[in-house]
Amino acid sequence: MTRIVVKVGTHAIANKRGRPDRKALERIAGGICRLRQAGCETVFVSSGAVAAGVEALGLDTRPRDVNDVQMCAAVGQARFICEYEKLFASHGVKIGQVLLTHHDFEERRRSQNVKKAVEHLLKAGIVPIVNENDVVADEELKGQTFGDNDHLSFLMAKLLKADTLILLSTVDGLLDAHGRRIPEISNFRNIAKLVRPGEKGSLSKGGMGSKLKAVKAAVAAGIDVYIANGRRRSLDDLASGRATGTFFPGSTL
Repeated sequence: MTRIVVKVGTHAIANKRGRPDRKALERIAGGICRLRQAGCETVFVSSGAVAAGVEALGLDTRPRDVNDVQMCAAVGQARFICEYEKLFASHGVKIGQVLLTHHDFEERRRSQNVKKAVEHLLKAGIVPIVNENDVVADEELKGQTFGDNDHLSFLMAKLLKADTLILLSTVDGLLDAHGRRIPEISNFRNIAKLVRPGEKGSLSKGGMGSKLKAVKAAVAAGIDVYIANGRRRSLDDLASGRATGTFFPGSTL
């Protein structure tokens, strides 16, 4: 059985105001369920809690104050997990929420507890939905954020010995200087000259630069990676063996 970690960014599942985009959520939830039907153990890493809280609280932009971010996360996380519970239930699938911080990966005993808990969910046929626990995350340690969960998804893939990591964004993959999708990249040398990183949105803290760091780490750990469009049926394409997004083959180097 193949083990896959699917990560979706904030802007792929929320509108400009941060409100959960139900059509996008339905598409991704359905895609994950079809991956499971194709024989893949699937862990779902989802961003969007803070953005949903921003909209729910009537804020114009993502706040910078730590306490305000925590407040948005507390309000928004309930919104997103409620939506996911309904959508996965429509496919007859149960979900389980897993909220993590950097501290859960820094000490072996804690990381092994995370691994055992997630694998137990998978064994029971439950889809683990993973997110950074922004309510208690130590944001004062600048530089230790998960980058809209890109780095978190790599850490989960490595911890669980996943075969594949799928990063869903709002673009069709890695784009060259002319905006054309690059189907495959097997060498990171001179990658900065090949791609157009683009800008991150105001509701998230990631961007293509954050994704490429996660890709590089995952590939070095021997994990195959795709960057694909979360606003298309990319998961269905992958479940059916059709090419989509940009593929980065794993390496043991």
